[in-house]
Amino acid sequence: MDLFDLALKKSTTNKPLAERMRPKNLNEFFGQQHIIGKGKLLRRLIETDNLTSIILYGPPGVGKTTLAHIISLETKSEFVKLNATSAGVKEIREYIKKAEEVLKFYGKRTIFFIDEIHSLKKGSQQDALLEAIEKGIVILIGATTENPYFEINRALLSRSKIFQLESLKENEIVEVLQMALKDSTRGYGNLKINIDEEVLKIVAQLSGGDARGSLNTLELAILSTPRNSDGSIAINKEIIKECIQKPMVNYDSTGDNHYDIVSAFIKSIRGSNPDAALYWFGRMVVGGEDPRFIVRRLIVHASEDIGMKDPNAMNIAHAAWNALETVGMPEARIPIAEAIIYLATAPKSNAVLVAVDKAIEDAKNNQYRVPSHLRDTHYKGSNELGSVGYKYPHDYPGNYVKQQYFPEEMNEKKYYKEK
Repeated sequence: MDLFDLALKKSTTNKPLAERMRPKNLNEFFGQQHIIGKGKLLRRLIETDNLTSIILYGPPGVGKTTLAHIISLETKSEFVKLNATSAGVKEIREYIKKAEEVLKFYGKRTIFFIDEIHSLKKGSQQDALLEAIEKGIVILIGATTENPYFEINRALLSRSKIFQLESLKENEIVEVLQMALKDSTRGYGNLKINIDEEVLKIVAQLSGGDARGSLNTLELAILSTPRNSDGSIAINKEIIKECIQKPMVNYDSTGDNHYDIVSAFIKSIRGSNPDAALYWFGRMVVGGEDPRFIVRRLIVHASEDIGMKDPNAMNIAHAAWNALETVGMPEARIPIAEAIIYLATAPKSNAVLVAVDKAIEDAKNNQYRVPSHLRDTHYKGSNELGSVGYKYPHDYPGNYVKQQYFPEEMNEKKYYKEK
């Protein structure tokens, strides 16, 4: 074993780099200054050890579990970590019973950290926690990547404060990587690693704001790169890109980020910005979105936001669908992009949407009979039932004749007004 091997052994343990570099206190924590900056509510709750039940909501790798870990180190309360995917009602109740005993005999409350809390069943599992929280036996810290307003019991939400964590910025990811390279105890500070800041920026750009994923990439690059004769390790762009293999895509076809990106896509088209629309389209493609879902949104948009200003927009959207069905992906990305550009640059009007919604609202509130002259006359006996008096427009000049088309009890309505 040479000096390099000794250094490598000293700098690493069986734990992954991301786990070794996990911040131990708030001063080591990168990002999320909007909730843990000096004087912010969550920081005050942690520093004074007066935590109430909270939900930490955000994408993967942004610090939800790390914050819970920091709390576990700083609190005087008992700390129990559970995973929602494996913890059943029986196990939760057993921990609640132990928490009751700790409170009764030692006067200490118990913090339950439940990772992936959205996986708890809304009925039995979430309800099991509710009474313990209400009685002050348990303080809940829930971590989730899913929108808590959709996935978590309302009663549980009403007793918790939601803190939303954001994806880390590129400069914050670079700082995390630099710290790992400099830290000789937990990171690779005792090794001679040559890596330009531009290479670190590539990791950050492709990270999707995921610090854990970025550290995993750096670790793989270091461990897989042969050392030079002087014991140093040189890591370039090609090595990093190979270790990443593909961008760390922050996209889940059923999660919040999915709906946020779809929303940004449609709003970019509505806002007549074809370039932004193409970018969000690219994000969906890279994220593995079903292209049929994308084109269906284009078809809806053609009517909702363009309508009669350019009726051909509907044809273009349907042509994109036909192209997708005919040639499939990845070739269909081109005609789909053509449709996106066409719709984004077309004149806009939501007159069709406004008109149909007003008509539907009136139809809900006014269930009047069809006027006699508009009733069906194609069956025997229709004349006896009063189906007479209809004026056939083609029998009149210009193929038009004025007559009542609304129910007799309704005033003439003007739903469609072109903008």
